[in-house]
Amino acid sequence: MSNDAPSTNADANPSVAPAVKDPYQFRPGDIVEPPRTLPGILRRIGPGIILAASIIGSGELIATTTLGAQEGFTALWIIILSCLIKPVIQAELGRHTIASGETGLEGLNHVPGPRFKVNWIVWAWAIMVLFTLLQIGAMFGGVAQVMNLLIPAVPVTVWVLFFLALTLALLLGGAYARIEKLAMVKVGLFTLLTLLAAVVLIRTPQYFSWKEVIEGLQFHLPSEGLSTAVAVFGITGVGASELFMYPYWCVEKGYARFTGKRDGTSDWHRRASGWIHVMHVDIFVSMIIYTVATLAFYLLGAGILHGMGKVPAAKDMIPVLSNIYTQTLGPWSLWLFYFGAIVTLYGTIFASTAANSRAYADLCRLMGLFAPDDYARRVAFRNGFILFLTVVPVIMFLSFESPVKMVVAGGLAQAMMLPVIGIGTLYLRHRRLPNEIAPSTWVTVLLWVATIIIIGLMSYYLLVTIKKM
Repeated sequence: MSNDAPSTNADANPSVAPAVKDPYQFRPGDIVEPPRTLPGILRRIGPGIILAASIIGSGELIATTTLGAQEGFTALWIIILSCLIKPVIQAELGRHTIASGETGLEGLNHVPGPRFKVNWIVWAWAIMVLFTLLQIGAMFGGVAQVMNLLIPAVPVTVWVLFFLALTLALLLGGAYARIEKLAMVKVGLFTLLTLLAAVVLIRTPQYFSWKEVIEGLQFHLPSEGLSTAVAVFGITGVGASELFMYPYWCVEKGYARFTGKRDGTSDWHRRASGWIHVMHVDIFVSMIIYTVATLAFYLLGAGILHGMGKVPAAKDMIPVLSNIYTQTLGPWSLWLFYFGAIVTLYGTIFASTAANSRAYADLCRLMGLFAPDDYARRVAFRNGFILFLTVVPVIMFLSFESPVKMVVAGGLAQAMMLPVIGIGTLYLRHRRLPNEIAPSTWVTVLLWVATIIIIGLMSYYLLVTIKKM
């Protein structure tokens, strides 16, 4: 891309970039100078918010509270570690996308190893997503259960089919802007409500003790509920599926297009560094949001549900979970919990399906089923996968009807994929990333440490599982 390509100041007007039909293609007119002020940067964040909308869902509302209900405060360190350790991998995947313009699957497809059309990591991702459809099915079931409590005359099955139709109507043909706006609404509503309930919990001595919280920060793997703990590590914070998703939202937001094609000039380096900085702020803001929300859910599960001796399971999941509000805010908050649960679970269905359909369409492109610049075919494949990724989870729920077990199973699949993503990201960092845009030494060290910790935890889980067989 030439140096005289038009550029604009993003601080002056955050909507200056021209609308492009295909967000995956570079065009000279798309180049935008990165914002330099904090207000300008904050106007440009968004991919992380969509990710937070996906994250604050079944993992937090169901799996995290279930772990707290099973183990009390003893597994608190797992929650904190899960939320804080994985953003460094997320940031390096985003850095590679901005520097290269490649999507998440396209970048990881460079990793050496067995391949059939695409490499082993891409196929592993495709299989993992099939398992995470159990989580989406659980969320369809959770939303339907809440609506059935509100309007008992309408069966759960009918509500599931209603939300299936709603999802298809919202997502088919839906562009990035629509998804980002709905994600922001979802993230704001239930996060604030749950944080309020957690603050009230701290002032409830029969359910909360600072001594137990401090004990929960000590390194201790629970003997019971280990599979739930590993599942929670896999899906709280940035889960494996979200790590694959993030580069796609960076592309559709425009970070790579605004930077332009790498041409070795100082102008490109300045723009790339600037948009990577915007991406880091995006990741940091979203990390604060989902970490606070996740800790709130866990403390409520450990304090309220563990104290009451109740663990969410099967068809009583929503009534049991509602205690995290009613026992802190009062009986009046039951309806508030129902509303929040609908927003939280359905928002995750929406955000996850939107991202996975894009990635699956990209998989088809990598396999040569359509040309890279054929956006119409990309959208057609995306819409086909939207249909598949909503109908199959509904069928799974109607077959199993156990949301908690479905979430845990999907979480375990994500957890086992985390070491693969860590290794793939290390390869991109050391073999594919341009030297002029490489991270500092301490960031590289953190990337290695995060990957090693993830491999260690997953190896421990496999050993324990094998011993029990």
